[in-house]
Amino acid sequence: MQVKLLNFTPLWVCSNAIRTCWQSFDKSDNGGEKDLALIDRVGNQFKHSSTLEHLFYNFYISGISRALLQELARHRIASLSVKSTRYTLKELRNESEFKSGDFANASRYIVLTNNEIVDNASIVALENLRKILQNSISLDIAKYCLPECYKTELSWSINARSLQNFLSLRTSKSALWEIRNLANAVFDALPDEHKFIFQNCLNKEINEQSV
Repeated sequence: MQVKLLNFTPLWVCSNAIRTCWQSFDKSDNGGEKDLALIDRVGNQFKHSSTLEHLFYNFYISGISRALLQELARHRIASLSVKSTRYTLKELRNESEFKSGDFANASRYIVLTNNEIVDNASIVALENLRKILQNSISLDIAKYCLPECYKTELSWSINARSLQNFLSLRTSKSALWEIRNLANAVFDALPDEHKFIFQNCLNKEINEQSV
């Protein structure tokens, strides 16, 4: 799994939005300590988190499973542009046979769980798909037998308020292990100066590890 931060809104945009409510622009220190404290006080402590919606983050995420993608789609206040199977599934056509136990080779296309029984079953599914693609069959039909572990990638854009919600839910021990790894990677990819907005959203254990 790889997570790359492509772009983000500077913090002064958020503090400026907050000051718009009280017309307190004269108290701004141009994104300095006073403005950062204002964001923390209003957005986090006072829970006027609509002001955090002015902050946007754009990520490129690759090497995740379609199972994770399904869970990611449940976070509705975010935008996803996903690698198309219709146009890209043909990448498998020229591959040689995928064999049980050859996890290194199969991992180029599927996410492994470190459970040998499950991972070998996934390799069988991958090989079945490869064989199907050798026939004259449309990718729109072939994709119906894609295993959940098949890798994909996407561009993901989300505002700070929604990202707080995502991190609070997906760093929980009860979250799917793969999306928990994604949540940690997303947090790590954030600019250091933005992390104070999200630090208290993390699971306590992860929070302690990040200090």
